[in-house]
Amino acid sequence: MVKSRRSKMLARNGMFYPIIVFAAFLAFIYLTFGDLWVSSPEETLKLSFVERNGTQFYADGQVFYVNGWNSYWFMEHAVDVGRRPRVRTMLQAAAKMGLTVCRTWAFNDGAYNALQISPGKFDERVFRALDLVIAEARRHGIRLILCLVNNLKAYGGKTQYVKWAWQEGIGLSSSNDSFFYDPNIRRYFKNYVKTVLTRKNTVTGLEYRDDPTIFAWELINEPRCMTDPTGDTLQVWIEEMSSFVKSIDRNHLLTVGLEGFYGPKDPKRLKINPELWAADLGSDFIRNSNLSTIDFASVHVYPDHWFKNQTFQDKLKFARKWILSHIEDGERVLKKPIMFTEFGLAGENKEVEPYQRDRFFKLILEIMYKSAKHNKSGAGSVFWQFLVERMEEYNDEFGIVPWERPSTYNLITNHSCRLARVQGVLPSQQEHLKSFCFKTQ
Repeated sequence: MVKSRRSKMLARNGMFYPIIVFAAFLAFIYLTFGDLWVSSPEETLKLSFVERNGTQFYADGQVFYVNGWNSYWFMEHAVDVGRRPRVRTMLQAAAKMGLTVCRTWAFNDGAYNALQISPGKFDERVFRALDLVIAEARRHGIRLILCLVNNLKAYGGKTQYVKWAWQEGIGLSSSNDSFFYDPNIRRYFKNYVKTVLTRKNTVTGLEYRDDPTIFAWELINEPRCMTDPTGDTLQVWIEEMSSFVKSIDRNHLLTVGLEGFYGPKDPKRLKINPELWAADLGSDFIRNSNLSTIDFASVHVYPDHWFKNQTFQDKLKFARKWILSHIEDGERVLKKPIMFTEFGLAGENKEVEPYQRDRFFKLILEIMYKSAKHNKSGAGSVFWQFLVERMEEYNDEFGIVPWERPSTYNLITNHSCRLARVQGVLPSQQEHLKSFCFKTQ
């Protein structure tokens, strides 16, 4: 009897211990990922790939004009359990404003919490953070423009690639611009691109190249090759890398990541540039964008950084001329959509009043609306940049928490409503736009 009872207890304990272990495992998963727990595929919004037809984007069976924003910090915050909730907060708030696209970094090279630790070596923990960002964006019906490398030093960029080549003793030059012409560095970058594009998301089970949550790939943020102002070096790199991306991924759109400056081989347009220096950066908006492997052109708008001694009114006049010139290029020359993937006015500049920033935003959004209304090539605009509360260390003078500024918030939501009246309400917007669009004049 005693032996029988003891046997039963052991049997029960044998069953109980695995349950405890499994429960502990679930608790670990929840504590690690619970704040970004993504719904099952049945509960997530169905998204289609964004396509291009002439000068317009199409998605979900209808024309698609972008009202978007930049939050480059998504992957970095998703790595950190304590900061991860900010990603969801931003995506939820953006969806409620009717926003549809976020541009963010899909790179961190050799820096703190690097995705790519060294050439070809990746941190799985950081890759899983990017998995979560994409899955969470999908849950909220937000598509992502994922940028693959930085021209600037932040988060590694082309400087880090050059350092890696020198550390291995194979670098051709210590110039940062050797990123564009050193065959070993080009090999590094191609390996990185292939790894990212073929990554299988641990949350959704989809390879990135098969996920319609991704709106587009961007080759490089604000490319410049100042050691070759003719633009030939950068052009060859864009041709090679855009062809490489397309050889792996035919589902997604691709853009370069240009600021929009006109190059020396286009003298008729040089007068549109902000100042003479803009033609000597090695980039050329028309030439770089006019490739069959590039689906749409990108432009940035920063009049207060490009001009030091102009009045606010002069900066507005420049911005209008700059934007309209590029839309015309899209219509007449490139015959592709033009997206203004960064625009901002420094809010901490003592010479800029809050109402002036709203006037600047309103100018750009008004041009975008008129372009959409008349089926022009101005296919969308993307604010730089949106933050959530308590992110002051990430504010580069342009950052705003939109829901803390009613006037700015109203500009954004009003633009969402007006675009919806032109293109129709997207499936991802139906839940949110009905709550405020009928109240917007």
